[in-house]
This record gives sequence, structure tokens and C-alpha cells, in this order.
Amino acid sequence: MSTPPEQQQHVRGEAAQQVEAASALTALPTSIAESKELTGLTHECGVFGAIACGDWPTQMDIAHVICLGLVALQHRGQESAGIATSEGKSSTNFNVHKGMGMISTLFNDDSMKKLRGNLGIGHTRYSTAGGSGVVNCQPFVVHTAHGAMALAHNGELVNNESLRREVLARGVGLSTHSDSELIAQSLCCAPEDVSELDGPNWPARIRHFMMLAPLSYSLVIMLKDKIYAVRDTYGNRPLCIGKIVPINAGHGNSSETPADGWVVSSESCGFLSIGARYVREVEPGEIVELTRSGYRTVDIVERPDFKRMAFCIFEYVYFARGDSIFEGQMVYSVRMQCGRQLWREAPVEADIVSSVPESGTAASHGYARESGLEFAEVLCRNRYVGRTFIQPSTRLRQLGVAKKFGALSENVDGKRLVLIDDSIVRGNTIGPIIKLLRDAGAREVHIRIASPPLQYPCYMGINIPTREELIANKLNADQLARHVGADSLAYLSVAGLVQAVQLKQQSADVGDGDGKGKGKAMGHCTACLTGEYPGGLPDELSW
Repeated sequence: MSTPPEQQQHVRGEAAQQVEAASALTALPTSIAESKELTGLTHECGVFGAIACGDWPTQMDIAHVICLGLVALQHRGQESAGIATSEGKSSTNFNVHKGMGMISTLFNDDSMKKLRGNLGIGHTRYSTAGGSGVVNCQPFVVHTAHGAMALAHNGELVNNESLRREVLARGVGLSTHSDSELIAQSLCCAPEDVSELDGPNWPARIRHFMMLAPLSYSLVIMLKDKIYAVRDTYGNRPLCIGKIVPINAGHGNSSETPADGWVVSSESCGFLSIGARYVREVEPGEIVELTRSGYRTVDIVERPDFKRMAFCIFEYVYFARGDSIFEGQMVYSVRMQCGRQLWREAPVEADIVSSVPESGTAASHGYARESGLEFAEVLCRNRYVGRTFIQPSTRLRQLGVAKKFGALSENVDGKRLVLIDDSIVRGNTIGPIIKLLRDAGAREVHIRIASPPLQYPCYMGINIPTREELIANKLNADQLARHVGADSLAYLSVAGLVQAVQLKQQSADVGDGDGKGKGKAMGHCTACLTGEYPGGLPDELSW
């Protein structure tokens, strides 16, 4: 079946919604088994929102800001994307453009002109084949009794089935399997214990949803003239706030610089490219309201006292871009620290240290510095070939590796080398790389992985395969080394990864004895490594 054409929408009233719902019905699975396949694997996404300050209409090109913000988040999803904007005047009129494909192919001059507005949200998505299709593209727009609402979502609802039953019990129909539609419809109904005589109480509605759905999500929700940024109580998925500063603003303290606008994003990596400065993270359970006047916390939903924060540790390992900031530290620095810790746990006699670019580069520099070994590049990457983390078949993954790298034989010939990568999933990609290096003259190839073995699937927003597909459940490190043709292979331990991630926090906790050095409490989800899920296993699909 051919890929559906991209959607170009100018949403006006209930008629457009009915058309969207009708087209959605054609994409529904035909059996319960098929629907289980659709929800059995999760996806990783990126969300972005922007709002202009001061007088409206703004001179700032909000749609362009959002588009550039999504480009910076493209590593989080390459399958589909979308932008919704509002001029802040009409509660029934949002401008929406979304479709299948990369951001650079979806948004051109014509589509950007139709996205003029003073505020907007965007989304970039990666999903499994079963969840592909225009119908699942975000932002998801619904029309409530109080006007239009647009929503973009990163994560996966662990209890989506119980929430689905709760929404259906209200008499609300659902046209897709999208968590985003489920969240949007949940927000459309006011809680029974909330009075709305003076209009909708959106913070109360969001709080009610958060009490029903403990994780996993980061949300950006756009109404006529405001945006809500929401993070689940465990802080499982990332979300941060940035301040758009005047073009002539220097690098100094931006807190004293007047704001031209505010942005919210899954990662901070794109802030500098749009003239924004990182401000802070949205805290776990926090509901932040962004308006033309600024941003403020309108509510904080607490998690149970006996539950720890559970920020996804795999964001540090693989998904996030190296220049993003999480928990007050740059991802690149954490990955370098993982490399340092990896040398302490798994040293080896070698001539050079190198990496699988660019996923293992930061860790390899840390390994080289801690060991005193020379770092040298040994693989030349073809930058026009996409990632091989999740592809449809083993054959295509292996072909992807063949197309992806060349060997720098002058750096390799006759050398004992340590090759660092961030993770091993199915184990299909590392073997062809080792063969490539041996063909280029490498005397020894020792593999070091800057994360623990992946042994469990993720139900909270990252596309990690089933247990049967994960190579660490079939072969231990020594067996895997023989299987892929390495002289040795070792993983970073779970304790070592946690130590590397929390090193800065541990240093802050030491402080100077007066308590001023203490940082915020940290906690990380290691479910894909340990099988310990912070919210339990997901509901079984039963309809």
C-alpha cells in the first residue's frame, strides 16, 4: 500500500473534525491480534511549543521557530511531523499542517505561510510499522464545547486500557489507537467535582487526567491564547523551558534580558539555533502555563511518597542529543563519564581507543582519557544513511551497516583497538563492523559497551524490541564476543551507569557542610536494564 499523502489542514469547526474522524476509521486494525501488535511496541517522539510575548500580531515568525525546533528534535522521530498554530483571536480556528516524512520535506514556503500565528505547538514522531499512518500524526486537534484544543505527546500511557474504558464510559467515541487522542478526549470532559460556571478550568482537567494516568508522558497543549506544558509525576519523559531573547542579547545572564517569547521542548539542544536560552526543566508533575506575559506554575501533582522519580536513563545512553541538558548536566558530559567508568570496570591492553560514530564518541573519549590510551578514528561514516536502531528486518539492518561505514585502514592496520558503542540491541550491527575492521588490518578488536545489556522491553515511549529479540537474553558477554568475532566484549554495569549519571548530583550533595550544596532528588528508570518498572506492567488490551 502506498504512503498516504501529507495532510494539509485548516481546521474550522466541527465539519473538519468529522472529516478527520471518518478518515481515521479506515486505519483501524481489523482484529484484536492486530491491535495488540500495534500497541505492543512503543515509539519515541519530540514535542515543541512556542509563544510570542508583547503585542499580537507578533513580528516573530512563530511557525518558523517551531519548525527549527522540530529540526533539532528530528533524531527523536523521523516518520511524521506536524505543526499547529493559533493567532490567539479565535477559539475555533487553528492552522494545522502535518503528514508523513521528514520535517525538511513536509514544510515549505507555502505551508509555512498558512501557519502564521502568535503561538503554536509541533511534534515529530517515530513509530512501529503497525502504528504508522497519517491518522496518527500529531498535533492532535479536537473541538470542545469551549473551542479547539491541540495536543502533542511524547511517551506511552502505561494504563492506556483503563483510561480508554473510563473515556468510553462517558459516551465518548474514539477513532484511533493513539494515546494522544485518548489524552485529548480525556481532557475534553470536566471532572465531576470541579465547578466550571465561569468557563473551563483547564489546570483542573489536566490534574484530573494526571491522577488517572501516572505515566509516561510529556505534553504540550495549545488553546486559543495559551500553552500548557505538562510532565508526568515520575518525570519519565523530558521537557524543558527556554526563553527567546532579542537578537542582540549577549551570552550573559539572560534572566535580566526581556523575553521576546517562550518555548518548551523535549530537549534543549535546539534553543541556541532559534535565539533561545535554556531556563529550566518542567518538574515532575508540574503544569506550566505559557502566555504572552510569560510562564508560571499553575499546579504540581505529587506522586505517592513511597515512589521515586523515574527519569528514563536511556535518554542519557542513546536517544538525546549530546548538547541537551537534563537534570542540570549536559548529556555529552554524562556519556563521557560513562566511558571513564567503563575503563575502571573493563580495562584491556590495547594500542588505540575508538568509537562507533557518533553514538559511542563521547564515551570513547572518556575511556581514552581515563586509560591514557590514544584516541583515533577508525570508522568513516556515510552521513546520508539513517539510523539502524529499529528497521523492519535483519537483512535490512545488516545492509544498513554495510552502507553506513568505511574503515580508516591507516589508523587500523596492525593495531589492537578498543571500539566503544553506546548499546547493543539485537546484535546484528556490531559483527559486520568488526569484520570491516579486521579486513582493514586490525590485529585485535575489543568491544566495550557504555551501557548495561538491554534485557527488557520498554512500555513508556522508547522502541525497544521484545525480550526474545534482545541479544543479551540469548548470549552473555563472552558468548556474544565469540558470536560477533570480537576478542573480548564487556558492558558497563547498571551501578556504573547510575553512578555516572548521578555523579554531579552526588558532588552537589557533599556541598560545603552547610547544606547549600544539596541538589534536587534524582531517580532514574532502569526498566529496560533491570525489569523494574516504576508504574508496573501495562494493561492488557481487551477490546
